Amino acid sequence: MIRKSLVGAVLAALALSGCAGTAQQDDAKAPQSQSTHNEADVTFARQMVPHHKQALDMAALVPDRTATAAVTDLATRIKKAQGPEIEQLDGWLARWGATPASAHAMPGMPSHESMGGMMSEADMAKLRAAKGAEFDRMWLTMMIGHHEGAVEMANAEIRDGADADAKALANRIIGAQQAEIAEMRKLLDGH
Repeated sequence: MIRKSLVGAVLAALALSGCAGTAQQDDAKAPQSQSTHNEADVTFARQMVPHHKQALDMAALVPDRTATAAVTDLATRIKKAQGPEIEQLDGWLARWGATPASAHAMPGMPSHESMGGMMSEADMAKLRAAKGAEFDRMWLTMMIGHHEGAVEMANAEIRDGADADAKALANRIIGAQQAEIAEMRKLLDGH
């Protein structure tokens, strides 16, 4: 009788240890942290990357085309702010396992020109051809529209997104770009 109890206890212990091993293996396969992003976060990142890249392209035109120190200063600040934001957005897309943003529209997604504030290639060609006060007026006007488009995208992220970091960036974008819009309007009034 003792022998049957001992065998039963050993079998029960083996069965339980097998269950524990399975539970540990299942835990090892589970992601370490649950992502809180949603499709709105992915859309925000995918659209903001090319949007910011175009702002960098526009800012890169400034040194050779303006003599206005305030425009040069603004372009420099735009480059310093938006370059790191592009890296951050690309990092989130990678972390989320999402297809990275592209310089070209993806099937099923709107073209970049249809995103708020994006300049067409014809607009960019006109901007590249301008110099001096004409360039300043054109650049400031286009950049105001460009920033307004970014504010729209950031507001959509705040409204529809789930990722706390993405929403925090959207809030920073709104604050910075609204301040720059006000600054650009003052500069335009001076031209």
